[in-house]
Amino acid sequence: MTFSLNALDRETGMFGIAVASSSIAVGNRCPWARAGAGAVSTQHRTDIRCGPLGLDLLAQGFTASEVVALLVAGSDQPDLRQFAAVDREGGTAFFNGPGIESINTAHQGDACVSVGNFMVNETVTAEMIRGYEASGASLFAERLLDGLDAGVTAGGETQPAMAAALLIVDRHAWPLVDLRVDFELNPATKLRKLWTAYEPLVERFITQVLRPAELKPLINSALQV
Repeated sequence: MTFSLNALDRETGMFGIAVASSSIAVGNRCPWARAGAGAVSTQHRTDIRCGPLGLDLLAQGFTASEVVALLVAGSDQPDLRQFAAVDREGGTAFFNGPGIESINTAHQGDACVSVGNFMVNETVTAEMIRGYEASGASLFAERLLDGLDAGVTAGGETQPAMAAALLIVDRHAWPLVDLRVDFELNPATKLRKLWTAYEPLVERFITQVLRPAELKPLINSALQV
């Protein structure tokens, strides 16, 4: 009951995932990304263990296709799993378990891949790729959100989405962006609002880690973390 878009931004080297689901806490379970390595989505009867394992394999230099194949081979119930991956070269791969009893699709683009299950129709993941690649936004995060919105507009899931997440990694060991909406109607819309509020603070939070003495107090002290 989830649809996601995984991508590598070739210009910056960032990896990112935008995802929505009718299942709560999707951001905690499905999207995984590591700077310099790649991104992995694990969906439908989600096996959270496959996220860190997939990232370890990508970090070791395995391709997206090899990683997905290894995740499938190592799964105790591969027929019920759905995986997607993007590697450091922009290679993509996916797997849709044959036992998934719903419309489940996947589509690939240039350094991006979308997967979904319990879809309203078979166009949703294709529209996500189209929306991402056609986006005129300069920021990677906003292109990912445009792709997610395209999936929502195409119909999304058979059940109302109640959770959404945006995960982006850059050059550091921690996520550049890790935003989540849970148990809310129209979560993709609210996720974009979160991003709008967070975007002005992204560089500040990096400076806070690396060069804290350079920070100046914010006018609104509630924004200081």
